Amino acid sequence: MNLTCQSEYGTLQTVFIKKVEDAFIDQSKVDSQWQELNFLGAPDFKQAQNENQQFENLLRAGDVKIQHFEEDDSVTMDSLYCRDASIATDKGIIICRMGKAGRVNEPSAAEKVYNKAGIPILGKIEAPGTVEGGDVAWLDQKTLAIGRTYRTNQEGIRQMRVLLEPAGIEVIEVQLPHYKGSSDVFHLMSIFSPVDKDLAVVYSPLMPIVFREELIKRGYQLIEVPEEEFDSMGCNVLATAPRTCIMVKGNKVTKQRLQQAGCNVLEYDGQEISYKGGGGPTCLTRPMWRRV
Repeated sequence: MNLTCQSEYGTLQTVFIKKVEDAFIDQSKVDSQWQELNFLGAPDFKQAQNENQQFENLLRAGDVKIQHFEEDDSVTMDSLYCRDASIATDKGIIICRMGKAGRVNEPSAAEKVYNKAGIPILGKIEAPGTVEGGDVAWLDQKTLAIGRTYRTNQEGIRQMRVLLEPAGIEVIEVQLPHYKGSSDVFHLMSIFSPVDKDLAVVYSPLMPIVFREELIKRGYQLIEVPEEEFDSMGCNVLATAPRTCIMVKGNKVTKQRLQQAGCNVLEYDGQEISYKGGGGPTCLTRPMWRRV
């Protein structure tokens, strides 16, 4: 057993999250920002706080050490989805550069928190490169998949290779489709969530054939999300330990398929903090160390 940041399914030891009151601030800020940020609707602030606390309680029940990103006037309510601003590696944090214009200040805000906590910075994605954390997923400790999307461009992927290849890490580029266009939240982890070394939740209709075949070649069993549960974030699943995972409540078919594969599935109400903003449980967290 060893500790690593380079896993999506090991037993979670430490994680960063952001509280609703530090991201949404209050109902008036929500009301002034949600349309410009392309939320599906205006979250109810008090209910969002309740959902956020429910989610944090699930993490604490697994003895996960939780650290919090602080309130920062330079960022918007999108900062609740804290995975996107940075990437954790065993050598330190990679500070991202966001592809969504409304989120450009989030990486520097996250960097301030890391510096305050004494967490080393491995490098930064520089202009014109863009990388968002939702496009990045570890297949194993030496292999990182990166989605080429409207949020993560070719130059960003090139810079990631420069940072990671000296550590012996292979970067696999995954070309994703146009889907709903540049204004939509569509990341690699919208269609792919590992929950064990050989088990992943996927939405195959939007998955590139080459990447899907690569997963099968690597021995992954694929839990298929039905079409009716894609928009409700059935594919966005956070593993807190091998085959123990957290998902948004209401995705009954995907939950049942996970349970049939031997998974312990935990759920939270996510109408306000996940569904409306397009950010499921993986998006709400910046996992750090895991035990594998």
